[in-house]
Amino acid sequence: MSTKDDDRRRPYAGNRAQGPGRRTYPDAANGPRVGRIANNVPRAQRVDGDSVPEMRPDDRPARGGDFHRGAAYRAPTGPRQYKRDMDGATPELPEDDHILAGRNPIREALRAGRPVEKLLVASGDLSGGAQEIVRLAKEAGAVVQRVDRARLDQIYPAHQGMLAYVAAVAYVELEDILAAAGAKGEEPFIVLLDGITDPHNLGAIVRSAECAGAHGVVIPERRAAGLTPAAAKAAAGALNYMPIARVKNLNRAIETLQEKNIWVIGTAMDGENAFTADFSGPVALVIGSEGEGISRLTLEKCDRTVALPMKGRIESLNASVAAGILMYQIARARAM
Repeated sequence: MSTKDDDRRRPYAGNRAQGPGRRTYPDAANGPRVGRIANNVPRAQRVDGDSVPEMRPDDRPARGGDFHRGAAYRAPTGPRQYKRDMDGATPELPEDDHILAGRNPIREALRAGRPVEKLLVASGDLSGGAQEIVRLAKEAGAVVQRVDRARLDQIYPAHQGMLAYVAAVAYVELEDILAAAGAKGEEPFIVLLDGITDPHNLGAIVRSAECAGAHGVVIPERRAAGLTPAAAKAAAGALNYMPIARVKNLNRAIETLQEKNIWVIGTAMDGENAFTADFSGPVALVIGSEGEGISRLTLEKCDRTVALPMKGRIESLNASVAAGILMYQIARARAM
């Protein structure tokens, strides 16, 4: 932590991902070498046991893609990498991959109200039909991102200029979470996430929230992870039971909760000791992002702030770990 003000807003910042380092690629005669990507990787060369096909000029990734200097070209791997069959046919998307390809499937999904996390659109002029899909996606709260056509080709070749990532489960409204608490005859216990961008952290928090007895989790539409397959896997089935609301403005959601006499508690380094704080009554717990913590405006909206005592030399905790500890402090107070 560089300044006291930073410490106040970054209570549980996780370790930042390290940037790409230099990598090695094999040389058939002299063994592994370190350096830049080769423009003509030999055919049938192997990297970590994977066969690497010959890279033709039209196969090389365009600037701005996911490849970087120092990384050897590898054959596509993983569930979202597809190649055309030898006869030129295009394989179908697996049903569990949460990707929609093509304009008609995406348009109909949006019209049917299916939750779409993100819409990737190939750069260039958009026809009238494509503009309609973009409009529907924005109205549904999906993130619309312009990308190079080569990027879409890497994910799925028959994309027609568009790919959509569909949420693992449907979102609910904030009022639905409050109604669920009322139906159980319990005071609301809600978790609000301010800019959690790592889907694994999101899934882990949802899992802990379900186990700790929370009534729902609230996430913003922008600058936050959505209910992607990675988040669903980390949640380990909790998405089937934990309502998730996605709101346009998190600060407005906080004001709505305060109007209903729900205490909004944030996390900050200068907050009161979480081990002795009073968590009784209706509570909404705000967890900040992995890198920046709770944003300044959101922190100012909180009624109180709490902090977890740090006994070691490291002054930060992973966001999902901190959230789990605090949620169980709330569960403990509600059980007394």
